[in-house]
Amino acid sequence: MTIQPANMTYEETAAVPVGELEALHFIRLGNIQSGQKVLINGGGGSIGTFAIQLAKHRGGEVTGVDNREKLETLRSIEADHAIDFTEEDFNKNGETYDVIFDVVGKSSFSASEGSLKENGCYLSANPLMLQRFRRPGASKKGGKRAIFEMTNQKAEDLTFLKELIEAGEIKTLVDRSYPLEQIPEAHRYSETGQKKGNIVITGGRDTQP
Repeated sequence: MTIQPANMTYEETAAVPVGELEALHFIRLGNIQSGQKVLINGGGGSIGTFAIQLAKHRGGEVTGVDNREKLETLRSIEADHAIDFTEEDFNKNGETYDVIFDVVGKSSFSASEGSLKENGCYLSANPLMLQRFRRPGASKKGGKRAIFEMTNQKAEDLTFLKELIEAGEIKTLVDRSYPLEQIPEAHRYSETGQKKGNIVITGGRDTQP
């Protein structure tokens, strides 16, 4: 059991076991080192906002990719660079990265291969991509790796994240909160693609999450 971080609200804490644990799993898989260039595709959502902060914590130079409305959100969590995918294709701008983490499954290893440095790593958190491969690291070409994997969440990871949160290294971005009876509305808003960070469902109008 991990106690709620002292500097978080109930709503902020509710998002940690979902997006933040997922982000931590993949950032660790990428083995990001200080000074490496990291791109997070889908950086403005639940997993993406945490992934940017965790990659920065490890010393990465981080580029976040999302739509125009989320660019300020990316900058607010200290992304070094922010790309509007409606205006620029990161796979065609000539930049290369040590790690590309595609949160939203809008790219692919083959499409992003040219944007990876030698021995670079492509990560995907999209379960539909996972179905195409039987094991982690199923794709490898010229020293470049692609990892498709489900998360393996552990209780001690929550303790690790709690320490980072209380140290001010990571924060939760809550876009909107909905009471339990408005779950359909929450889903509809999420599907617009405009969600910045997390949506939180509370137990009811007057209860805690």
